[in-house]
Amino acid sequence: MPQNTDALLPIMTGQSVIPVIVLDDAKDAVPLAKALVAGGLPAIEITLRTDAALESIRRGAAEVPEALVGAGTILNAAQFDEAVAAGSKFIVSPGLTPELVEAANGSPVPLLPGAVTSSEIMAALEDGYSLLKFFPAEQAGGAAYLKSLSSPFGAVRFCPTGGVSAKNAPDYLSLPNVLCVGGSWVAPKDAVSGGDWDRITALAKEAAQAD
Repeated sequence: MPQNTDALLPIMTGQSVIPVIVLDDAKDAVPLAKALVAGGLPAIEITLRTDAALESIRRGAAEVPEALVGAGTILNAAQFDEAVAAGSKFIVSPGLTPELVEAANGSPVPLLPGAVTSSEIMAALEDGYSLLKFFPAEQAGGAAYLKSLSSPFGAVRFCPTGGVSAKNAPDYLSLPNVLCVGGSWVAPKDAVSGGDWDRITALAKEAAQAD
């Protein structure tokens, strides 16, 4: 079954920057989500890199209905199912495997899988996936490499993440095959741990205007 583009495309085109969040304490999920929504970035990717991730997704999805809380760093079908059960509106993975394709088949929650090489992109296309994450963006060759993919893979659109910052985000967003970027700079760890939600809202407002 092909990628659920009807559900995923509005998320990727709805904002230029999708915050990529690592939370160590689930109590921060709700105020952080509210701060990002207030700044104009309702779609939020909370990565499954900490023990607090699933509970953070649950709280953010349940208590901040205006947010579109997604789950990142999903590596297998079990994590896909757990993230969906927690209330995730979209799923992001650094790669794509047959197991993940099977888990996503028929799910109303769309999957944004990662691909970097030509072979990975071709394999994703064979599985019906044309909206892809490009990770780790800077380490894999950056905007110049991604631009070079636009000719052979004209039907593919990307969300680059990994090393993307306020400084280089415009380089990616100017490319014809990029719909949005993912980045953590809108929610710095010190601002989250210090509860500086006003600072995060301000950073989100700046990022929301990026193009």
